[in-house]
Amino acid sequence: MIKWEPWADVERFIDVLPTSVFGKAGLDLAIDVYEEGANVVAKMQLPGIDPGKLNVSVEDDYLRVSGSREEEKEEKSKQYYRKEIKKGEFVRMVTLPAAVEKDKVEAIYERGVLSITMPRKEKKESSGPVKIKVLGA
Repeated sequence: MIKWEPWADVERFIDVLPTSVFGKAGLDLAIDVYEEGANVVAKMQLPGIDPGKLNVSVEDDYLRVSGSREEEKEEKSKQYYRKEIKKGEFVRMVTLPAAVEKDKVEAIYERGVLSITMPRKEKKESSGPVKIKVLGA
């Protein structure tokens, strides 16, 4: 007789799903988007990310954040019981609640938190994507 472990089956099922279902590489890509004065602000917790490997762009009505978290070499001397910290590439896009000045967007990565400040724009006009340089602290 084999003991049935339903949660283990669920975990195995999630592991074989395409990565796009839960965000690429399964990273926690939660984002807060809010208004602060004349700005739209977005914050993401992205610990362990090299700011040089982050890409932030504003594309019409969307904010796009992508990057990668480097794979740590798995040491043979360690006996892992769980290995849940995901590594690899990720992409997160969210709809912006208002038009923003694309060329005035600022992105700062400090202590594992990416903060993106986007000045609101009065008139909405469509143009191509604008890539934002991420400043690391």
